[in-house]
Amino acid sequence: MARLYYKITIICTILIIATNINAQGIEGTITDANTNEPLIGVTIQVKDLALGTVTNLDGYYNISLPQGSYTIVCSYVGYETHTINITVTNNTILQNIQLKNATTQIETLVVTGRALNNNSIAINKQIQQSAVVMSGVSMQQIQKTQDKDAAEIVKRIPGISIIDDKFVMVRGLSQRYNQVWINGASVPSSESDSRAFSFDIIPSSQLDNVMIVKSAAPEYPADFSGGMVLLQTKDIPDQDNAQISIATAFNTITHTNNFTAIKSSATDWLGFDNGLRQMNNGITNNNLQTIANNGIDLNNNGFNNNWNTTNKKPLPHLSFAANLNRTFKISNHNIALLAALNYNYSHKSVLNATNSIFSAYDIANDRSNYLRKATDNQYNQNVKIGAMLNISYISPKGNHKIELKNIFNQLGKNRYTHRTLIDAQNNNGISAEYYYSSRTVYNAQLTGTHKITQNTQLNWDLGYALANKQLPDRKKYLFTDQQETGVIALVRANDITREFTKLHENIFSAKADYIQNININNYTLQLKAGAFSEYRNRDYFTRQFIYNWNHSQNTLPHNFKQLPIEEMMQQNMYGADKLYLIEELKWRDNYAATNLLAAAYIALNIPITSKVDIYTGVRFEHNKTVLTSHKRDYEYSATNKEYKENNIFPSINAIYRINNKQQIRATYGRTINRPEFRELSPSVFYDFELASNVQGNTQLQNCYINNTDIRYEYYPNSGEQISVALFYKHFNKPIESTYTVTGGTELVYSFLNANQARSYGIEIDIKKSLDFIKLPNFSISANVSLINSKVKFNEQHKEENRPMQGQSPYLINIGLFYSPINASEKLNSLNIGILYNRIGKRLIGVGRNIGSQHSEDVANIPHSYEMPRDAIDFTASYTIKQKVKIQLSVKDILAQKVTYQQIANITHPIYGDKQITEITKQFKTGQTINLTLTYIF
Repeated sequence: MARLYYKITIICTILIIATNINAQGIEGTITDANTNEPLIGVTIQVKDLALGTVTNLDGYYNISLPQGSYTIVCSYVGYETHTINITVTNNTILQNIQLKNATTQIETLVVTGRALNNNSIAINKQIQQSAVVMSGVSMQQIQKTQDKDAAEIVKRIPGISIIDDKFVMVRGLSQRYNQVWINGASVPSSESDSRAFSFDIIPSSQLDNVMIVKSAAPEYPADFSGGMVLLQTKDIPDQDNAQISIATAFNTITHTNNFTAIKSSATDWLGFDNGLRQMNNGITNNNLQTIANNGIDLNNNGFNNNWNTTNKKPLPHLSFAANLNRTFKISNHNIALLAALNYNYSHKSVLNATNSIFSAYDIANDRSNYLRKATDNQYNQNVKIGAMLNISYISPKGNHKIELKNIFNQLGKNRYTHRTLIDAQNNNGISAEYYYSSRTVYNAQLTGTHKITQNTQLNWDLGYALANKQLPDRKKYLFTDQQETGVIALVRANDITREFTKLHENIFSAKADYIQNININNYTLQLKAGAFSEYRNRDYFTRQFIYNWNHSQNTLPHNFKQLPIEEMMQQNMYGADKLYLIEELKWRDNYAATNLLAAAYIALNIPITSKVDIYTGVRFEHNKTVLTSHKRDYEYSATNKEYKENNIFPSINAIYRINNKQQIRATYGRTINRPEFRELSPSVFYDFELASNVQGNTQLQNCYINNTDIRYEYYPNSGEQISVALFYKHFNKPIESTYTVTGGTELVYSFLNANQARSYGIEIDIKKSLDFIKLPNFSISANVSLINSKVKFNEQHKEENRPMQGQSPYLINIGLFYSPINASEKLNSLNIGILYNRIGKRLIGVGRNIGSQHSEDVANIPHSYEMPRDAIDFTASYTIKQKVKIQLSVKDILAQKVTYQQIANITHPIYGDKQITEITKQFKTGQTINLTLTYIF
């Protein structure tokens, strides 16, 4: 591994710092004369010659020319044409150009081409002109923050927070209330237990922009209330180029301590299972009952019985990325190719982490009442591999565009968790989980955009998505005190388990949108109509095994229960008269499901006056879910349960334009939140981090939401925005996750419908240059959200009215950036950013009341909250001659502890009212230092 790592580093470094041969010609940057923002897509033409180019994302251009005198013409829509005369000698001429906004009125302008949506100016324009409320970030902003994946990117957007470094919450609403589309097509959930897309699986290098729609519209699915997250991968390149980059990272906790890895599976270099964990093919579904009755001889069935771990010093993270952009012309037909490949190998340690569960506070003795008190050490090895291939065709006049987009991402997680604990009976114990997961996400879209006439357009989309998740051979054990000896040892046979799980999901989708502009006098109405169909199918299959032995007659050593797990699981300990496996038949944990969504919509954009636009319409959705689950554990007993409904969802979006820079939006929309497959199934999954079972609820009902927004928007200059938004949402039968206590000490998490809920708040978003205070090279990006929510339950329910699960009372994101346009005469540039993030105390674990509703013995288990923490990141990049870029970032400089607490207000007979705070989870993350070198060909 070390040799491979250093070889790759040396090769890529040589490529990056290779000496360039100077070419003569002209080069420079083109910027806005007022804002100094780089202008992307400016046309630079050499007069009287068939030579020219366009500026790239940094406003940079380069044209190679022989010696001589030339006239250069620069043109850009909305700006004055700029002409310069140059004389080329032996060296490249540096010519930086600033374009002024056009002051003359353009009466008629027809442009054939495409919109660029990868820079701040274009994204701001898209937000301003959109018929719906939306926010977003461009690739240009992503480069400033140096966020490595989509999860880090979206948390910079107003009202957005992240849970578990991968799940998105919009306006304080959990991931279940959000939809995710990639390139205009839906994606499957990457998780087996919830409706959630794991944003950490999408590298930032594959994205052009990320937009979040926050108000309902007829063309979007109705099953969202928080936000519709639109991930757009890289589009048609502006010019031919290629780039290669290599990165490394060092974490102050992970890389300064020993790392414990699962020995038998330490080399899964491509994120796929290396084959060592697979179950023997002879143990098929046909002989399940035989296995359950007679057990499995581990010596003869090829199980991987290695439970060993190894300690090592982890290498720094390694990342590699390469992009290739090419455009071709065949008889004036334009063809573009964009390919990308990326690889990431990383370690992450969480050491000495508190992981406890409390019951109701013991008021009589004024002390905490533990259900479990534990300390975890967790070691993660992550491998991400991604590939993208986009092929585009544009007709000679630009009226027809067809694209084939493919994106593939694979994430392999190798995790070992070791736990020391004291259980509810005050027994000491040790426990561990050997966990490997393989997640595959693939999306493909074939799309077409056809401008039939000047006023008529037809768009269509065919999509396919695949989600595949495997947990091959998840192993767990629990050793506790033996009463007769007082030694920590194996107590019960089912305290050592093995599990093999597969989830496979497919999504097929098709949609068509028809757009017709209708000119009436001086106004243009826009009619939109379309249809959408989506078919999903999922198979979830799991098998569980426990170890057993003959308790009265066996040939095992007399002290085998007290042996360390590595010695207990040696090959000589297996046999019919020793240790053997028994399969626990649990057919009720397996399920299959299908969902058919058929929708149609009609919408009209009406310009009431020159200042007022109304965009309104209705969407019809037919949804049918069929869940196949089992009635009994011990045999195949499949039964189908059908959930079907038809709904109409109206929406209206109104815009009042005060002037060209200011406008006010007002919106209303009705949406829905449907239960997911997993939530409806009776399947039970043991979550090791929760140390509890998670179970579905077949009685869940749909939640219906009424959404309203009012937003004021101000656009001072290109790329700048100031907005203030108010929103209110009312939920009928919201779906919440909660837990019950069984057997006195065991927790079971499940899902239920509350009676109703409401959420309201304010969002403030500022993106502004600081030139108004004489700091033209500085800019600020800041957003603040204040949110209030409450869930209401029926009077007979034991739940108390409380904030919505996952809701934060406030979110703060602030970024200060230094980006001089012309740092030196050699086109070198330095960019620096400082970013701050803070999320208010949010409800994570929902507490419970235990006991009869009218009994005086009702005990209250308090809610669990994620406590606020301050996160500061530093980023810097230095570009040399627009060819070599060096990037440095320090993530989470303060490295404050991540803390979860149960908070309860009690009345003590002596001390009176007081607040009790109990830490359920706490750990340190450390600082992460990233270094990236990029070479652009």
